[in-house]
Parts: sequence; structure tokens; C-alpha cells
Amino acid sequence: MTLDIIPFAEGEAQLDWLALTDAIAAGHRLPKAEIADSFLYRRTDTLLNRAAWIDGLGIAVKSATIFPGNADAGKPAVNGGVSLYSDTDGELEAIIDFHLVTKWKTAGDSLLAARNLARAESKVILIVGAGTVARSLVEAYSAGFPDARFLIWNRTANKAQALADQFAHVDLAEDLAAAVDQADIVSCATMSTDPVLHGDWLTPGTHVDLIGAYRPDMREADDTALTRSQIFVDSLDTTVDHIGELKDPIARGILERDDVVADYYDLEKMIRQNDDDITLFKNGGGAHLDLMVSRYILDRWRAR
Repeated sequence: MTLDIIPFAEGEAQLDWLALTDAIAAGHRLPKAEIADSFLYRRTDTLLNRAAWIDGLGIAVKSATIFPGNADAGKPAVNGGVSLYSDTDGELEAIIDFHLVTKWKTAGDSLLAARNLARAESKVILIVGAGTVARSLVEAYSAGFPDARFLIWNRTANKAQALADQFAHVDLAEDLAAAVDQADIVSCATMSTDPVLHGDWLTPGTHVDLIGAYRPDMREADDTALTRSQIFVDSLDTTVDHIGELKDPIARGILERDDVVADYYDLEKMIRQNDDDITLFKNGGGAHLDLMVSRYILDRWRAR
């Protein structure tokens, strides 16, 4: 079997955001994934391995090295790669750039939810945060909602302005509450441990996309945002008991587990009931999504 090495730029040139979301949806119609994470530590450095196996799709192991000291040397703190193995015989099929898989997995995950839950005529999309993920979200959401204009808000306004300046259809939002009031879709990609999005700001019909929180002590939206919304997640297994966005309010009795309507394994239930609903999606990621995205990338690479 030929081993494909897929770098970032050459791999990305083959990809399409809408086709990716279709591939993620198709992956969830296969048998449920087996997933496992492992961690190794050396002082402040970390090796994270995330593995997934889906019968009919194959096996992926995504390895991430986190070396915080790299920043002092002007190097990326996070590096890694994805090894993709054949479902038929277990042979190594491809090694794919870590950042390529992560970018398309993270933004594609949120785009699939928005294609199901946001109003099709959404015209204003607010991105909260101005980091690497925020840029990916502008690209992904632009594909799904081509007539929309974007607002970017960040605690450090000059970072938001720098990102906005890279796109003709993106403007700086100076006041977060006012920007939320205008938005049809609000996507949060921050590293906040305290909520930045307040439910009292949300207007009927808004779709909320929460990406940033990944630890039990992290929150991007307050309790009011959750209690006003119909709640959906990408995976019950990787969000409800692990991420503060849901784990915290459930532990305090603000929510119950049954308040989560569906995840991607019940995609037919992930629909907007009416135009006035506030829908809220928690993007938790997971190795199974890395596998689905990696398989899509390899298929497109081989078809180029």
C-alpha cells in the first residue's frame, strides 16, 4: 500500500467546507466510534494521543506535542501529526499534517451544526475571539452562508481589527452586547474560564456555537444562555461529563442531562423547530471527528 504524506498547504488546496460537513454526517451513520485518549508528561511538556476506530472507516491516531517553552524560541507550542490506518488490514495509509486536520475538524464541526440549526437566511455572523480558530470560522461559515457579513469581537480590539482587515466582508465589533443583538449566528472561540456570552443579550432565532471551552473549569456562555436555548452537542460522550459548559450547570442543578436534545449520532433530531428558537451547539471535538476528517482529506488527496 502506498503511504501518503499530506502537508498543510497542498492538502488544504483539495478541500471544500460543505463537502467536509457531508463527510462528517456520513461518518456518523457508521457504527459508533471507539475512542481513547492518553497523556504523557515531562515537566511542562505534554504528549497527547487521541485514537479512534470506526468500523468501515479505519483507525486514526492524532498525536499532539505541547511544548510551552517553544514560544520563547519563536516556535509553535503545539505540533504533531495524524496517522491514518486502513480499516481492512491495519496498514498505515497516510500521515497528515496535524494543523490541517485540527483546522478543518474544528470549524467543520461547527459548520455542520449551523447548517442544521441556524436559520438558512442568516445574514450576520459574530465571531467572539480573534485567534487561529476565528479565522477558520470566517472561512467555513462563509462557505455555508455566502451572503452573510461578519463581525469580530475580541477583548484586545487591535487583534480583532487585524483579523477583520484580512477579509472584505468582516468588520470590527466594538461592543459585544450590541453585536450579539445584531447577530443571527454567534460563534465563540475563546480560552475563557468565565462566561463572555450573556443569555440576556440573545434575540429569538439566534444560533449559538460554543467552541473554546475544553476543560471542566471553562465556560463561554452563562446559565441564562443555556436555559433559554435548545441545546445540542457533537458528542454526548466527549462533552456532558468533561467540559464545564455543560458539566458545571448540570452539577449545580441548572440543567439536566436530558436537556441536551441530540448529538451527531441522532442527526435527524438536530433540527430547528421554529424561527424563534434559540439553538445552542457545544463543539467538543473528539478523536472520532479527527478520523472522519482525516479520511475525507485522504480521499480528496488521492482524487486530486
